[in-house]
Amino acid sequence: MKPLNYAILKHFTKVKESCADDVIEALKGEYGNFKALNKKAVINALMTAEANGLIEETKFDLDSNKELRVYYHANQDGIDTINKYIRD
Repeated sequence: MKPLNYAILKHFTKVKESCADDVIEALKGEYGNFKALNKKAVINALMTAEANGLIEETKFDLDSNKELRVYYHANQDGIDTINKYIRD
């Protein structure tokens, strides 16, 4: 099993775009018992990945609770970098 932050990054190599809620949903089967698999920690991981140039914002909207959702995607350079350092 990969560290959670690695799994979050690898998620973006397999999807067109995702928000924190999508990431949590996708990873909860394998990482559901991890304390760090919560919205605040995942948002922090996504913002760090964006600051490091691995993913970029694509859009934002409001969820049903009127909370902001930011969507990200990995461009081809980001995907190549993630796959170079994090193997399946």
